[in-house]
Amino acid sequence: MAVHSAVLCFNSVSNCPLSCQPYRTSGSSCFWPCTVKVSAFSSPSPANLPRIKVQGKALASDNGPLVKDDSSLVVCFGEMLIDFVPTTSGLSLAEAPAFKKAPGGAPANVAVGIARLGGSSAFIGKVGEDEFGYMLANILKENNVNNEGMRFDPGARTALAFVTLTNAGEREFMFYRNPSADMLLQESELDLDLIRKAKIFHYGSISLITEPCKSAHIAAAQAAKDAGVILSYDPNLRLPLWPSADSAREGILSIWDTADIIKISEEEISFLTKGEDPYDDSVVRKLFHPNLKLLLVTEGSEGCRYYTKEFNGRVKGLKVEAVDTTGAGDAFVAGVLSQLAADISLFQNEDRLRDALAFANACGALTVTERGAIPALPTREVVLDTLQKIVV
Repeated sequence: MAVHSAVLCFNSVSNCPLSCQPYRTSGSSCFWPCTVKVSAFSSPSPANLPRIKVQGKALASDNGPLVKDDSSLVVCFGEMLIDFVPTTSGLSLAEAPAFKKAPGGAPANVAVGIARLGGSSAFIGKVGEDEFGYMLANILKENNVNNEGMRFDPGARTALAFVTLTNAGEREFMFYRNPSADMLLQESELDLDLIRKAKIFHYGSISLITEPCKSAHIAAAQAAKDAGVILSYDPNLRLPLWPSADSAREGILSIWDTADIIKISEEEISFLTKGEDPYDDSVVRKLFHPNLKLLLVTEGSEGCRYYTKEFNGRVKGLKVEAVDTTGAGDAFVAGVLSQLAADISLFQNEDRLRDALAFANACGALTVTERGAIPALPTREVVLDTLQKIVV
């Protein structure tokens, strides 16, 4: 499968036509910078590696390829954009001498991740009617993702995000979207037939920030719910894109009780609970609504925690040397959803669920060993090979 990448060198930037808030550059142009803390990754130590038994049923019969058909389709809704990742780690965005162009956007990452793992996926969203937009559509197609639900806006550009990982273990983001095409998807542009065919409908919260995309998001999720589709939600908090912290919290929680599966990070638990301890099970259980089937808490290299109505526990992660953590959570989600779409009964079997989560942890770990999100997403064969190397 093809992966598109390029390197851009920046000696000076002026009169940039793209804009966001609140920091202005020149004229009407401006940008939104932010920092997001992520867990530190380290080189592996044999004594610390998790002992994982790969069971055939959880990862498909005899660890062979997943059965790929419409009955296991995962439709991902939301943003797709271009990430610019520095070619040199440990530098701020301003200090980076050059950037690698990489396709990204959390829902699109998940769609490609599922396809790479042998599953069936589709993407619904909007990009600009520009070179980047057509490039992204082609990347989906080349990675066997159904892109029939993708729309092109002639009046807005494809979103851009500059991403870097500092020596302190924090990611920095600078977004260019005010408005970008993904924010302008309208309800009338939704491919409802595609949504209703899905086994799982996956989405984030960024598409809830502004109209008309917010209404399109709500309508798409309702159509999926009405059709009996399982709803999967990863809030993917990007606070500087929201008008305020309160509006972000309110927006994220506004659709919380409709989801069947929710994946959150430790930082998002603290944010949503206004500073409560994300490691306290009683705190996490406050976020478990009555209709929820599975709540997942990711902890970077430490692995993940899982909560259902019947049981809860932890699955250790893999220790790897991180190059770029962008897309690690999306790879994890892709690993989980690819298994659940093939066998939804994993909800009821803790042992098989744990094996599926070990698979998902490996997906996330492998992704951080390369730069960019979509370019780094692993294949099913690579993940299984990694797991088998640490089976006792």
